[in-house]
Amino acid sequence: METTTAVNTSAWSYELLPQEPDTLQMRLAGDWRLQSGIPHVETLVSQIDSSPKLQSLNFDSQQLNSWDTALVVFLRNFIHNIQARGIHADLSGLPAGVQRLLNLAETAPSRGRDDEMFEKDSLLNHVGETTLEFWYGAPKALNFIGDCGIALFNTLRGRVRFRRVDLGLLLQGAGPQALPIVSLISFLVGLILAYMGAAQLAMFGAQIYIADLVGIGMVREIGALMTGVIIAGRTGAAYAAEIGTMQVNEEIDALKTFGISPIDFLVVPRLLALVLMIPLLTLYADLVGILAGLAVAVTIFDISAFEYYVQTLRTMEMSHVLVGLSKAVVYGICIAIASCLRGIQCGRSSAAVGQATTSAVVTSIVFIVITASIMTIIYQKLGI
Repeated sequence: METTTAVNTSAWSYELLPQEPDTLQMRLAGDWRLQSGIPHVETLVSQIDSSPKLQSLNFDSQQLNSWDTALVVFLRNFIHNIQARGIHADLSGLPAGVQRLLNLAETAPSRGRDDEMFEKDSLLNHVGETTLEFWYGAPKALNFIGDCGIALFNTLRGRVRFRRVDLGLLLQGAGPQALPIVSLISFLVGLILAYMGAAQLAMFGAQIYIADLVGIGMVREIGALMTGVIIAGRTGAAYAAEIGTMQVNEEIDALKTFGISPIDFLVVPRLLALVLMIPLLTLYADLVGILAGLAVAVTIFDISAFEYYVQTLRTMEMSHVLVGLSKAVVYGICIAIASCLRGIQCGRSSAAVGQATTSAVVTSIVFIVITASIMTIIYQKLGI
């Protein structure tokens, strides 16, 4: 390039000055900011192409007043184009901040074709990520469960490290405020159980055994199971969202700074609230489900309320009630630990709170189903 090329605007300007037959210098001046716009790289590169002997290009920024990312974007695109043509770019004449940003941009990993293929949602990739997540998450979960056990033991010894007023509010939220939804779901489940069972029993003229089916089914299994699922979706999600929001707002870090254990202050009262409330809600759900079966028996199958009541008392044993209550206690522990664990593991963004809440509900329900299966098999083997 034998002549000087200059481009000037009211805010910025640049000049291309030949220094040697194979070397060119770009002088930058003015304010290179986003609101002022940047030159088209294609126009500048076409001017560079007019000098086929050009091998090196350097910069002079002594007259540069101010700059922001507009200058960095322009230089990065320009340098990529001239390097693709075999021209060496000397960045020593640029401000130190611009050089650091350009080097940082170059060190960012490129998204090549192999990366795009790897990011496809393949079954193998999904299985691998799930396995790694479980492998690294299981020890943390076990450690959290151990800390909860120690904190609960200290609480039983009288070393209370949470506010009793918080426990009262949590008991209210997990118990009385959950009665409407527990009533509705338990009544509908009782209706379904009674009607589907009676439809089969009516084939043998044994409609009276609707009381046995509904009573034992609700008390031993369905009452506790449905209550656990409801509390997992209602109260467990709330616990995860509350603790996750505290994690985002750095309130948990503040507790640690003051020497207060988050497990003692946040997890233990929620654990106690669910362990105390879910068995009571289960008894209430059992009663509602039995009343639903009574409604079906009386209105559809012409069984008197007294006959249904007597048959229910005849078939009901205290062992059935204790089995259901023991399962309810275990479900409460699972829900509290899963919800609080996901809340404490929450990231530092609003999206992470939603993910923690979803994960808490899913984890709680999975734990409930697993423990229900295991306990049912154990009780059957023991003849309880």
